[in-house]
Amino acid sequence: MVPAVVLSAATPATADEVNASYNVWTWNVAGWKMHRGATGNGLITVLANSIRNRKADFAALNELCWSQYKAVQSNLRASGWPAAVENFSRFQEHNSTHCNGEPFGLAIFSRQPMGPADRFPLAPDGSSERRQLLCAPLEARPHLRFCTTHITPSNDVIGGVKINERQLGEVLTVVENYHAAGDTVIIAGDFNAQPDYGRMNPWYSRNLDVPLNGGNRGDYRELDDTHADSPGYGETTVADGDTSGPDGQGKKIDMIFVREDRIVGAYTGDSLSISTACGGACSDHRILIGTVTVRVTT
Repeated sequence: MVPAVVLSAATPATADEVNASYNVWTWNVAGWKMHRGATGNGLITVLANSIRNRKADFAALNELCWSQYKAVQSNLRASGWPAAVENFSRFQEHNSTHCNGEPFGLAIFSRQPMGPADRFPLAPDGSSERRQLLCAPLEARPHLRFCTTHITPSNDVIGGVKINERQLGEVLTVVENYHAAGDTVIIAGDFNAQPDYGRMNPWYSRNLDVPLNGGNRGDYRELDDTHADSPGYGETTVADGDTSGPDGQGKKIDMIFVREDRIVGAYTGDSLSISTACGGACSDHRILIGTVTVRVTT
């Protein structure tokens, strides 16, 4: 676990705000690429156990097949993890038939009951996937929203703009619109960009200016951006053997962002080793976890 960073002293909540702490968990499970939609090879057990063991309040899954989504639902429901067994998850397809005729996409899970989901299609990247941003509030705290997205890996120029930059901008616009409406947003997922890439500068806080991540002009902190060995960058989130990150370390492309002015006190992040209990590696990505206290409008 990385050391915590303190942005400001913990401030008592005002009459119209509450300070609330959350454990966040996200994983790109390569549900079709590596598992071909399987639900009985250990993947569901591994990920559901991790969600429980890490005491996650929110969980996001990328590259998930529909049958896998339903299996995760069943596992978490049977264990008593959600407070509301019929209202704790949302799914959004990227393709309706990618998993041998089943939908393929992303999902969010919440320990507490969720409100109605918002679904935002992102600009097409020319592939068979229509990538999305999926967000939902807590039913009891409608100004607290949890979101996930999976940005395209494509660097193609479409309509005069690199498509990955366009999608990142679309997602940022949505979360900033939420902020303008008084909402606190926690967004987790696969951004398919390393922290020091120029296309992430509009995201990372302008107050973060370190050798591994400078030139930022945004308002967000990534919960692993204080990693002791790679401050401003974080720990790798991909399989061992990758050397495309700083100083030959593995790259980080999975992230958990929170707007800096909504963070209270310390936050932490960590990347977990990939389980091999799925007849081999369970994914080509690591699980990313984080803990943060945020101010939420009541």
